[in-house]
Amino acid sequence: MTQPYRAGMTNDFSIDDVRSRFPALSRTEGETLAAYLDGPGGTQVPDIVIDAMSDILTTGISNLGGGYGASDLAEATTTAGRKAMAAFFNCEPAEIVFGQNMTSLTFATSRALGQTWNAGDAIVLTKLDHDANYTPWTRAAADAGVEIRVADIEPSTGILEPSAVVELLDDNVRLVAVCLASNSLGTVVDVAAISAAAHEVGALVYVDAVHAGPHLLPDVKTLGCDFLAASAYKFFGPHTGILFGKLELLAELDAYKVRPAPSDPPGKWETGTQSFESIAGVSAAVSYLADLGEPASEIRDRLESAYERIHAHETALGQRFLEGIAEMEGVRLYGPPTMADRVTTFAISVDGHTPSSVASELIDAGLYVWSGHYYAVNVMDRLGVLEKGGLVRIGFVHYNTLEEVDRTLAVLARLV
Repeated sequence: MTQPYRAGMTNDFSIDDVRSRFPALSRTEGETLAAYLDGPGGTQVPDIVIDAMSDILTTGISNLGGGYGASDLAEATTTAGRKAMAAFFNCEPAEIVFGQNMTSLTFATSRALGQTWNAGDAIVLTKLDHDANYTPWTRAAADAGVEIRVADIEPSTGILEPSAVVELLDDNVRLVAVCLASNSLGTVVDVAAISAAAHEVGALVYVDAVHAGPHLLPDVKTLGCDFLAASAYKFFGPHTGILFGKLELLAELDAYKVRPAPSDPPGKWETGTQSFESIAGVSAAVSYLADLGEPASEIRDRLESAYERIHAHETALGQRFLEGIAEMEGVRLYGPPTMADRVTTFAISVDGHTPSSVASELIDAGLYVWSGHYYAVNVMDRLGVLEKGGLVRIGFVHYNTLEEVDRTLAVLARLV
């Protein structure tokens, strides 16, 4: 499978140095150090992000276009944010759109694209996706009267094979919406293969990279997609959404906007005033990640090196967790059974316990996890667990430790 990152591993990764950058990681539950295993729902932020956002608000900032110092700061902050995210996605700054979150950006894009669809057209969605990459498209399809086709997953492994999408493609398909990594099962999808097949029939490809962000460095050129959306709060930044769109598409599509707003991209897609302090935080998050890599003149090169190190560390965490639960009768894993084709997000059930009760036991031990469907409604329904309260989701990112994995395993072992 073609990966959107370089798979080499290095050992130059100091977990102590990493954790020292995150003030929130010193939180305790009673006398127990809290372990944030809820990264799939949102990560904590390093000091550089906190400082960047605070500095903007302390210095004073105004809206765009004022022609004075505080307004010029808003312009500079936005420009810097586009450059940072262009390096992160491997695209051009003019192809970066900021918004409230991925969901809002996807609804805006679906509304615009839906205006180009006609009766007889079709779109392809998947059962693996978060609802934010499903419902916006079904709503737009219903408005336009076009067919909705849904690619299935292999329930025993949680894998979405490219062939499941390809077999639904024909000349009527106008869009394929797919995730890069599942927020529920951790599955990584071969988006490059899907994009190539979709483009052969003239369909556009919209990628949800929200869950991939902390684990995989997106490369829109390698992925071959037309749009890609992410949320900074999943890769150690603030609550802000970011959309990549090919410039020609952003230019030609009719964005829903107020009349005085810019007529050209990316500004025409940015509804209302943006959160400039958040955009400063986005730039800082990208800088933080780049600093984890080897020194290089180009930020993209530093990011690629950083994600090699992140991948190596997370693989060790994931292997420890998988080996541990493999020895426990009564703990069932949903999703890929090995660290191949997955990120370190794990969905489990424990015999004799509800998902919420398992989560409560872990939380009582200072281990922050989630239970439920986490907005991946189609996945949970396909696995037959939606009406049973969903699953327990345990997620590790690069600031988590092997000791935290072992603490988690110890609680699960006690339950079985």
